Amino acid sequence: EFDAWNLGFICILVLGIFLILISRQLYLFQVIICLDDVTVGVSFARLTSKPNLMIDTFIVRLIYPPSDHALAITDTRRGKECHMKFGSQSEIDPIEAVLLKHPQDAFLTQSHVDQNWKDLNYNACPDVVKAVAEFESFLELLKQTVSAIYFLPPHEQTGLDSVYTRDPALVTAKGAVLCNMGKPQRRGEPDAMRRYLTELGIPILGSISGNGKLEGGDVLWLDDRTLAVGLTYRSNAEGVRQLKTLTGEIVDAIIEVPMPHWNGPQDCLHLMSIISPVDNDLAIVYSRLMPVAFRGYLIDRGVRLIEVPDSEFDSMGGNVLAVAPRQCIMLAGNPLTRQKLENEGVEVFEFMGEELCHKGAGGPTCLTRPLYRKNL
Repeated sequence: EFDAWNLGFICILVLGIFLILISRQLYLFQVIICLDDVTVGVSFARLTSKPNLMIDTFIVRLIYPPSDHALAITDTRRGKECHMKFGSQSEIDPIEAVLLKHPQDAFLTQSHVDQNWKDLNYNACPDVVKAVAEFESFLELLKQTVSAIYFLPPHEQTGLDSVYTRDPALVTAKGAVLCNMGKPQRRGEPDAMRRYLTELGIPILGSISGNGKLEGGDVLWLDDRTLAVGLTYRSNAEGVRQLKTLTGEIVDAIIEVPMPHWNGPQDCLHLMSIISPVDNDLAIVYSRLMPVAFRGYLIDRGVRLIEVPDSEFDSMGGNVLAVAPRQCIMLAGNPLTRQKLENEGVEVFEFMGEELCHKGAGGPTCLTRPLYRKNL
C-alpha cells in the first residue's frame, strides 16, 4: 500500500531522475530521509575526480570523493548560519579548507585557450589535456593533507587566469576582502569569487575599489597580525590604504614592499614571486629582486632565508606552497632548491607543471586560495 511517505519518496526519485537527465552529466544520486524531523531530501554529486558543492532541498553537501567523504554545512542561501570555519591569516599554518578552480572550468576548450593565451601574456599556449593531468597530480598531493577542497564554477566574466585562485581575494578571520585586479583581463574574477564565497557562507568584509589595485599574489602574512604587501604593476598604494582600512581591527601592521620594474607591466612579478614562507622562521627567497630594507626586516624578525639559485628562478623554484609548517608542495624541476629545503628538515612534495604553471607563470601558491588555516 502507498502511504504519504511512499508517495513522497517516489516524487523525490522522479525529481532526481529528471534533474539528472537535464544536466547531461553523470551524477551520484543519494536519497536522504530524516525520520526524526519528518524531512525528505536528495543530494547529488558529479562523478568526477574533483569535489563539488551541491545544494539540495535541505542541506549543502560536499562529497570528496563521492564514495568516501562527505561534509555537510548549512544551506546559506536560506539565510541560515554557516558552520564552516574560515580565516587564513597565515602562510604556514595547516590548510584545512582551500578553494581551487579546475582547469577544465577555467580553460574550457583547447580552441578557447588557443584564442586567448597571447592576449594574457602567457609564455606559450597551454595544452589543456596535459594541464588537466598536471592539475590532477597537484590535487592528489593536496588531498593528502587538506580535508575540504572547494572548486569555483565556470563563470562568463572570467578567463584562463581564473585557475590561479589566490589573486581575487583574501580570507581573513572576519571574512573575505575582494581584490581589484591590476591585470585588466582579470577584472571579473573578484565578483565571481564573491558569489561563490557567499554561497559557502563566508562573509564579505569589503572590497578594494576605484583607483585602488590589489592582487592576492602581492599579499603575504608574516604572522596573524602582520601583512607585507608588494607595490607592483598589479597592486598600488591606494589599494594598500583601502586594505588597511578594511583590516584595521585584525591587522596591526602592513609592510609596504616596493618591487622592481623587472620585465615590465605586462609581466607578472608579485611579492610572492620572490618569497614563500615554509615556517615562522624559514622562507625560500630570491634576494636579487628583494628590496634591501624588506630583506633586512625579515632577518631582524629571525627568519632564515633559503636562497633560490639563479638557474631555478624562472622555473619557479621559489613558488612553494606550505600546507603545514615545514611541509610543502613545489614544482618539479628545481632539484637545488628542493635539496636546500630538505636540508632544513622540510618535507617536500613535487608535481609537474609545464602546461598548468610555467606557461601562465603561476605556481602552487597561485593555484590555491586557502579558506581556513588552523591556527597553531
